[in-house]
Amino acid sequence: MSASNTRVALVCVAVIGGMVGLTAASVPLYDLFCKVTGYGGTTQKAETAPVEASDVEVTVYFNADTAADMPWQFKPAQRSVKVRLGEEKLIFYTAENRTSQPIAGTATFNVTPFATGPYFAKIQCFCFEEQVLQPGQSVDMPVSFYVDPAMLEDEEAKDIRSITLSYTFFKDAAETSKLSTRAAEPAEAGTPTPPAG
Repeated sequence: MSASNTRVALVCVAVIGGMVGLTAASVPLYDLFCKVTGYGGTTQKAETAPVEASDVEVTVYFNADTAADMPWQFKPAQRSVKVRLGEEKLIFYTAENRTSQPIAGTATFNVTPFATGPYFAKIQCFCFEEQVLQPGQSVDMPVSFYVDPAMLEDEEAKDIRSITLSYTFFKDAAETSKLSTRAAEPAEAGTPTPPAG
């Protein structure tokens, strides 16, 4: 193979490698971009609410969906709440596993209108970590949030008085499979059997 052909082959390999690398990095980079900017209605995460709340109120509506393969019943415990900008509010969603197997799930989320994403901050949320429900288990899942008064300084968002917070729960198939396998395993050898009666 000539030197020029070798050079062309190396360049092609480098370009393909770079494209694969960019593809692998694009999802986490996009996710980070959305979290930082609130793009696409991505909400923010906060440690505490502002010290003072505004007199301006917004109504926050709550929506719940599940993916096609997620067998949970999932719904908001309340349809909506009124909250002053800067005021911390605690609300709940409920989830019930109506199957005979343990199920693991994760929730995606956003707010609409999208312009409110940079100002909708969660202090506590079930969506921060994976949830596992045992067979027949029902739980109340908290969300503590506030809407930043800085929204009033944003030309796109300052007149918005209605926000919808939406969650969609997805089944974590790999983790659910592990849970089912563990649940089906017999008790370890040497574990005493409790006496009958």
